[in-house]
Amino acid sequence: MQWRLLLLVACIGSLSISSVASAPNVGVCVEQPLTQRLGNQLQYKAKSITVKVLSKNFLGSGILIHKQGSVYTVLTNAHVLKSGKPPYQIQTPDAHVYVADVPSTKDSAPYFKNNDLAVLQFRSLKVSYAIASLGSASNLSVGNEVFAAGFPFDFDTDQDQGFVFKTGKVSLILKKALEGGYRIGYTNDLQKGMSGGPLLNRFGEVVAINGMHAEPLWGNPYVYQDGTEPEQPLREKMSKSSWGIPIETWKNAKNPTPVKRSFTSPPLTKGRGGFGVRQNRGGVQRDSRSHSRSLSFPGKAPGNAILEAGAW
Repeated sequence: MQWRLLLLVACIGSLSISSVASAPNVGVCVEQPLTQRLGNQLQYKAKSITVKVLSKNFLGSGILIHKQGSVYTVLTNAHVLKSGKPPYQIQTPDAHVYVADVPSTKDSAPYFKNNDLAVLQFRSLKVSYAIASLGSASNLSVGNEVFAAGFPFDFDTDQDQGFVFKTGKVSLILKKALEGGYRIGYTNDLQKGMSGGPLLNRFGEVVAINGMHAEPLWGNPYVYQDGTEPEQPLREKMSKSSWGIPIETWKNAKNPTPVKRSFTSPPLTKGRGGFGVRQNRGGVQRDSRSHSRSLSFPGKAPGNAILEAGAW
């Protein structure tokens, strides 16, 4: 689709946010208003590549990011997997549910150093699924319209809200990453359960991975990977944004190869229920422990505040 012909961008200035700047110099990009047709196309694209990540007591989101033969790779957040326990399952857009494995070969690390990313893989012999088109977060500017997708879950009412597609704009771009690799701030209203889902640009390309909602109730996720912290004015601005990890973090890592083990070829079930998830009124049993378990990355001490801040 010639979506790029629909886009007229007038970019003014440039964005410059120093690592601890208290008054970042922000440039603004003014874009042509999104048409209803383009919005529908983007939502359809997002829905076709966004999956549910399930375990016995957890629901999160993921992205169909890679395919090799009949083996699909799903990109999600490390804190999504760490909040549940194996065995994992993937529910695809057609509501099939597949057994998913964490890659274990030496060439396919499931986690990406100190970044809040992880992958799962599943095999589908009979059904072919769409794979995400990848863009570049480096081409984003403050003011660009972006679109967040995923599967929020209301833990207060135990209700699965289904697929959602939320519109917003880029609000902050950091020169250096926060813990977990987060660099892109945006106004889209992320909710629990949307972690691991895609952030798309106006061309339908994935530019970041959702992972942290605005206004965390506890913890301090606003610490740079080098251990320094932003000054208070910038930190307050950070707290008003949702956050994602640039897709370049995935693109620059070595793509995982298929797991050298057998898969369950057919899906476990077909339907729109929460297979493999402990059932309750909304299909998933709330597990309050998930809200407070801290996240640690390989080579780092426990206590990372991403999950403690309610990011997933």
